[in-house]
Amino acid sequence: MSGFVVNVIGLNVDPRLFRGLGDIRELSPGFAYDIAVDGPETLAAARETAGDAPWDINLVAAENRRKKLLVADMDSTIINVECLDELADMAGLKPQIAAITERAMKGELVFEAALQERVGMLKGLHLSALEKTYAERVRLNPGAKNLIATMRAHGAHTVLVSGGFGFFTSRVAALAGFHEHFGNSLIDDGVALTGEVGMPILGREAKALTMERTVAKLGIGHADVLAVGDGANDLGMIRLAGMGVAYHAKPVVAEAAGVAINHNTLEALLYLQGYGDAEIVRED
Repeated sequence: MSGFVVNVIGLNVDPRLFRGLGDIRELSPGFAYDIAVDGPETLAAARETAGDAPWDINLVAAENRRKKLLVADMDSTIINVECLDELADMAGLKPQIAAITERAMKGELVFEAALQERVGMLKGLHLSALEKTYAERVRLNPGAKNLIATMRAHGAHTVLVSGGFGFFTSRVAALAGFHEHFGNSLIDDGVALTGEVGMPILGREAKALTMERTVAKLGIGHADVLAVGDGANDLGMIRLAGMGVAYHAKPVVAEAAGVAINHNTLEALLYLQGYGDAEIVRED
């Protein structure tokens, strides 16, 4: 067996283009293929061959591809929005708060301080805004249910971990099918938000620690973990995981992660692990 696999995912992939790079295995006709290679230098050749085609081409280790633990960020990864920004919209403050969110996700601000600042601006927001935000704005990203259902069907444990809020993680986890969820707490007085966040804040280090604790609980290793996210506060867990994936991510994350998905849905995380169409549980 070759030591590495170049994984190619995208619409209208022509596997004939990659002949000569290594043995090719079809995962999804015209869409996803594995190329068995001996070393990482073949990745550059595959990407050069693809040119400007909107395909995700990544190098992964051939061994231990199917992970036993999925740890996923929520906002802009499993779901389509940043929940805090949408709450801000309910308060008429979206431009101001979204600008801070963007800087935090790029790694330009300390996450914990940026979160406290943004939540502080929402002091007095009626609690009904949370349910309204969830009902009207929050949607699972394409492929989320298939990703979770397939990994669960093959024995993996799944964890949603967010720098966002438990109000949303609980609902999103149930909707997508995660085993567990972790998020921050918004403090309220029974009627409205007080502008405070429950302590300790779940940020970059806490996300990585949550992953570490779950690894220990399951009795597995870092090599058995797939971690996926899009923002700077996901870097800790992405760097520790055996397969760290930047999903439609900020540049600082895409540069640091071993794998990047820029063109495809969350289902791509299954093809990265070597799943073929016949093994994918379709729930989306």
